[in-house]
Amino acid sequence: MWKRSLVGAVGALRRPYSSGGRGATNISPAVNSMILRSLKDHYMEISKMNMPPKVSPPSQFTIVKGALDSHGPVLKRSYGDEEVSIYVMRLSAPEDEEGAIDQLFIHVDVSKPSQNESLIFLCGLYEDALGIHSVSMRPKLKDSGYILIPSQYTGPVFGELDEKMRDAFHNYIEERGVNESLFKFLQAWLYVKEHRNLMRWFKTMGLFIDGKKPATGA
Repeated sequence: MWKRSLVGAVGALRRPYSSGGRGATNISPAVNSMILRSLKDHYMEISKMNMPPKVSPPSQFTIVKGALDSHGPVLKRSYGDEEVSIYVMRLSAPEDEEGAIDQLFIHVDVSKPSQNESLIFLCGLYEDALGIHSVSMRPKLKDSGYILIPSQYTGPVFGELDEKMRDAFHNYIEERGVNESLFKFLQAWLYVKEHRNLMRWFKTMGLFIDGKKPATGA
């Protein structure tokens, strides 16, 4: 139910609106008031929504502090002298009408202190499976959290590798705890993040239209 409610709150914003006038140059308090009222109504509606049940990640991983408000990694763990970082985003299916997050796109960063590059896996994650899309070496990520575009050859297409090598890479990340056991936590985490982003959007939009300055960190 809460999945549909969140999508419905967003969907309500998609209905086209026509002002009915042309060439208007004066600021209309009535229009501002109407928008502010609508923003407030939607803000109050989604603020009352129940979030999904709390899900903990697998025990070997820790949740990165501040991840909900950044583009950085969500989970981290140590594996020997390696640091394994997990980034996640929604991978929506075209036929998905209810906004359910049933497919995730994860970026797995395996780094070593003695190396200037990280081993990067781009994967599709599902409730019962994980599939590797690509494997490459890339410069270590900085504070931005964004994947850097490599300036050199990144390797062959993963699907063109022979089966034994593909299986070996799957075993490599599974040994580091990267498998379908991450799905439930990352799915719930994304719902919470999208809810927070939507709440923030309504609030900052309303403050701008009302001519108020948002508080630091709002």
